Amino acid sequence: MALQFHSPNPETTQRAATRLATAVPPAGLLVILTGPLGVGKTVFAKGLAVGLGISAEDVTSPTFAICNEYHAPDGRRLAHADGYRLADARELEDAGFLDWLTAGTLVVLEWGERFPEALPADRLEVVLSRVEDDDRGTHRRLKAIASGPASRDALQEWESQLLRDGPL
Repeated sequence: MALQFHSPNPETTQRAATRLATAVPPAGLLVILTGPLGVGKTVFAKGLAVGLGISAEDVTSPTFAICNEYHAPDGRRLAHADGYRLADARELEDAGFLDWLTAGTLVVLEWGERFPEALPADRLEVVLSRVEDDDRGTHRRLKAIASGPASRDALQEWESQLLRDGPL
């Protein structure tokens, strides 16, 4: 199952992610963010944080820390990780990847596509890409792909919210 839409600016990307966070089941989910440098992966992570009740201003890029953890008011946790500096799946595991995948945690892994062998089968991948358009200027295309039952449920709920609530 997949969902695709366009985002004209970072604020729209963040609002879309906020809606996704409210669609994530209480048990948690793994979200893989892929795309080139500067495409908006951390902006998306900030939106997920907002959806969990965490201030966007508190969320910073985990490029050098590898993983930043945030606690939501309802007891859930956001683990925002970045695999850009990691060489292989072993380094991802050594950084604590398996520990992040606990109940009640929304794990957001930037550059996770680099470690497919380390990822659980049930995950939601969000691919962000730049699009140059004469009519709209530069905007982003977001494509979300669910690969298991929990991620499909979250994607269906996210799509329902986007349809029900109207434009971002």
